[in-house]
Amino acid sequence: MKTNIQFIGMPTSEAMEAYTLKKLEGLFNKFESIIRVDVFFKYENHPKELGKICEMEVSIAGPRIHASSNEKHYEIAVKHTISDLEKQLKKRKGILKPYL
Repeated sequence: MKTNIQFIGMPTSEAMEAYTLKKLEGLFNKFESIIRVDVFFKYENHPKELGKICEMEVSIAGPRIHASSNEKHYEIAVKHTISDLEKQLKKRKGILKPYL
């Protein structure tokens, strides 16, 4: 399982990378079919929105799964995004059946 983390429009943060990898580890343990995860952190200074955006794209057998969240803090955005991905992966796991 490969993880690619990018910070768009903001400086990189090793603490944020470590936090994200720790949270993704649980996802990797539950779903062995994950090949790769791309994580994008963005900051948008918009008065009507919260501005801290976390987007994740998961590569598995079949189409990719995508989730994102816009929150007040990046840690909360990561939690919500992983939660959304977990729901989608559970649904996909029920559909896909391994062939022997």
